[in-house]
Amino acid sequence: MPLQNRVDPFGDIHAVGTRGLFTGNRGVIHDPDTRTLLKRRWTTKAWLICDCAFRGRRREVMGRNGPNGNAGWTELFFLDEVTALAAGHRPCFYCRRQRAQDFAARFGKTFAIHEPRVHDIDSRLHAERLASGGPLVALNPGEVDGLPDGAMVFQGEQVFAKRGDELRAWTFRGYGDAWSPHELALYDIWLITPPTTLAVLRAGYAPVWHPSIEA
Repeated sequence: MPLQNRVDPFGDIHAVGTRGLFTGNRGVIHDPDTRTLLKRRWTTKAWLICDCAFRGRRREVMGRNGPNGNAGWTELFFLDEVTALAAGHRPCFYCRRQRAQDFAARFGKTFAIHEPRVHDIDSRLHAERLASGGPLVALNPGEVDGLPDGAMVFQGEQVFAKRGDELRAWTFRGYGDAWSPHELALYDIWLITPPTTLAVLRAGYAPVWHPSIEA
């Protein structure tokens, strides 16, 4: 039985067998005795994207990895960085320092903040991400055309990632069929990626994609 630790682009957490390319966390949100989630879905505004392998360290997933045998942060998993960014996470300054610095620099340039602090980024994301109560933003097909690579949208129950001129259908296993934004024109299209992250993507941040995007 898979653990409930796989995150979809909306930021919801599911029990899915495959783990994806990245891990990350939102603080301690699990019971280490049962290895199940608590009712809360975050304990901090800092929602991170981390490397699965870092300096040879080993953790018991959703176990006792903290000081003195405490729970430690709850390991969550993402298909890729595009998915994690859509869910409202951002690169970790500890295990992905260069990527985090790149993200922060583009954030600062975009919002005219000379030396942006992590608090500045996390506060904006926490107010915008859907999983922490951010507002839904509707798009028309023309606006979808103008989205940067790595932005994610949804229509009905289907999620798409923008890649070049196409929208690629997202699943927990990887990316599927390619669609034109204008094929979705008859129905409402909604933005998933937080507007702040969208601005950082526009400024040139290049997220890591799952290899299935090349299929």
